Amino acid sequence: MRNKTGFNPLSRTAAHQRAMSRNMVTSLFRFERITTTKAKAKEVRKAAEKLITRSKVDSVHNRRTAAKFIQDEKILNKLFTEIGPRMKDRNGGYTRILKLGFRQGDAADVVILELVDYKLPSSEDEAPAKAKKADKAEEKKPAAKKAPAKKAASKAKTAEKAAPAEEAK
Repeated sequence: MRNKTGFNPLSRTAAHQRAMSRNMVTSLFRFERITTTKAKAKEVRKAAEKLITRSKVDSVHNRRTAAKFIQDEKILNKLFTEIGPRMKDRNGGYTRILKLGFRQGDAADVVILELVDYKLPSSEDEAPAKAKKADKAEEKKPAAKKAPAKKAASKAKTAEKAAPAEEAK
């Protein structure tokens, strides 16, 4: 008989559950959107929403309580300086689960767990990044081409010097 078992153990030991939950919540706050299975997303959602509620009020006690769960200092700071203030007006429901389909290998339900105010990166944001990468690639290519050109030029000069010497003989 179930008798109010309040969580899904996900077929893992307690230590593994805790570690996995911490890692997934940290990833959710870092990227603001993660892809996982439906069962894991439902478990991670519980912890993430409690932490976001704590992060709305930036106090030493709340930071220390959240730091027990989130080991990465940068992510903890992001939670209290960016995510918490963004969710200030919202009374819960900070995350959403979007269904993607079934995983190929084991037919598990795959979902996207994301923060409600997540915005997809627009193509305008990606274009400058791609342009910068292209510029860097172009800067590297001419440098690589000049080296062989110098060798070819030096070979041509030595050939020119050798040709007049042969004509003089």
